[in-house]
Amino acid sequence: MALLQIAEPGQSPLPHQVKRAVGIDLGTTNSLVATVRGGRAVVLPDAQGAVMLPSVIHYGAADAPIVGASALALAALHPADTLMSVKRFMGRGRNDAEEDARRSHYSLAEGEEGMVSFLTSGGKISPVEASAEILRVLSQRAVDTIGGEIDGAVITVPAYFDEAQRQATKDAATLAGLPVLRLMNEPTAAAVAYGLDADGQGVIAVYDLGGGTFDISILRLHKGVFEVLATGGDTALGGDDLDAVLADWLLQESGFETLEAGEYRQLQASARLAKEKLSEAVTVDVDLSEVLPGGAVISVSREKLEQMIQPLVKRTLLACRRCLRDAQLEEGVDNIVMVGGSTRVPLVRAAVADFFGRTPLLGIDPDQVVAVGAAVQADILVGNRPEGDLLLLDVIPLSLGIETMGELVEKIVPRNTTIPVSRAQEFTTYKDGQTALAVHIVQGEREMVSDCRSLAHFELRGIPPMVAGAARIQVTFQVDADGLLGVSAREEITGAEASVMVKPSFGLNDEEITGMLQASFSHAEDDKRVRQLAEQRLSAWQLLDGLKSALEKDGDALLVAHEREALAGQMTELQSLIDGEDTHAIRQKTEQLGRESETFASRRMDKSIREALAGVSLDSLDDEVMQ
Repeated sequence: MALLQIAEPGQSPLPHQVKRAVGIDLGTTNSLVATVRGGRAVVLPDAQGAVMLPSVIHYGAADAPIVGASALALAALHPADTLMSVKRFMGRGRNDAEEDARRSHYSLAEGEEGMVSFLTSGGKISPVEASAEILRVLSQRAVDTIGGEIDGAVITVPAYFDEAQRQATKDAATLAGLPVLRLMNEPTAAAVAYGLDADGQGVIAVYDLGGGTFDISILRLHKGVFEVLATGGDTALGGDDLDAVLADWLLQESGFETLEAGEYRQLQASARLAKEKLSEAVTVDVDLSEVLPGGAVISVSREKLEQMIQPLVKRTLLACRRCLRDAQLEEGVDNIVMVGGSTRVPLVRAAVADFFGRTPLLGIDPDQVVAVGAAVQADILVGNRPEGDLLLLDVIPLSLGIETMGELVEKIVPRNTTIPVSRAQEFTTYKDGQTALAVHIVQGEREMVSDCRSLAHFELRGIPPMVAGAARIQVTFQVDADGLLGVSAREEITGAEASVMVKPSFGLNDEEITGMLQASFSHAEDDKRVRQLAEQRLSAWQLLDGLKSALEKDGDALLVAHEREALAGQMTELQSLIDGEDTHAIRQKTEQLGRESETFASRRMDKSIREALAGVSLDSLDDEVMQ
């Protein structure tokens, strides 16, 4: 009799068979792909030996898209057809992206589901399609290098990417034909890369200043477990912004007021090169004659560059301070990991070291560390390292909840909750006879729906008509390992159920993302007062609605004229207070009306009991009790 061959999920049934897994850093400025070879993660080069693939795509009128260095060379000649920093447009709407598009000299159009698209000579191109071209090139590089089709890939995203931006990244990978194992936060990937060589425990700050975004994560490493304590950042700040500050200064010094799109692209490239040189040199000369007709040679010092970028560096440190506060650490961090090419700038390294009071780790190339960590995680997830006990616990960056009566937000999954996670909470109906429930899913830290971001709506129907508060409706939130959200609602009596997978049409704009947490802190006291007022108004409305219904039914039978008039007067007074802002007055009047209506409520209860016992003898009741 033959034996069945059994393997653990995700592992090969053949011990000698190794699956091909890659980690991809889909960057704003440059992208990389890495894999694990001989137990060591390495970044894969192209045929010319270059490991960095510029995240640039050129769309000509008839030719296939050009990706990488060749596309970058065409940026100055064809700026509208050459897409750079596409990552900044992922999951965003046209209105959100206008400012970035203006600086990049792109022509925008409304795409599918409200997402922005670029107008090029090759047609209308979405950020998802452009990103897919980058992923195709990296995928083919991996196939050519490791000698076979890829079995699984881990793709990194900024920690502050919301659901729309993460889903857009997944869509790009699917379009490129990549089997995605999971999305992974970039700072977390860097921590994985460094954690393998660490002593097995400690608190790590990951400072990631990439080309287009800044992320800060605080992680705890203990016995092979990486737990993200808190995340923060700024999606409107990156190395590109440092380049832009220097480019604008060079433009001002040159005496030119405006530039053509191609000329500005060249100026940006010159500024980037000068910034990189100033990490080693004290002064560099920028020859603008190569960019502008009649342009002069302008000398720029490291001191001048640091003076210009100081406000941007301070913005990153403000995000670091908020993140440390969220992590609730009693002591400081043990290590700092630096990620992104702009962390080579001496001012950045000095500012980070001074802020955290510790010298950052610089053992792995900051441009490659994210791809290395993603490759390590991919190697584990694909099943090549069953002996590995590395566990990765990510968190959601912003709270998730639903709208309740009074336009209040009930948070179901608080921010910085470890994912994947499933949380459920029970709700009920507000009105008598209610047979449907509208579920409004929101994201944010504020107390009112108007101050948070709307994610999705769906309706639960089939609730049996009951008195208000009798129905039991369980709302469940499930966030998967990629940070994507599914919400379901179930009525417990009938089993009626409805659900939705949250895939918003576009993401938050930069100001909204960077301001949501700051707003929650600065408006904490105001939000508390607003919530208390809304809750008190809701209590008053419920009391008024209940009394109005009861008076219409039993008022004439159970109350004499002066009693009814007294209650009506009290109700009118409470009604007038509800529209005001005095929480204390509304509470006092609600409590007073509640006390004065107790006699009426008692009479209604007595009436209900008499009606229920009508025609029932005491003997029959005794028999029922005995049975």
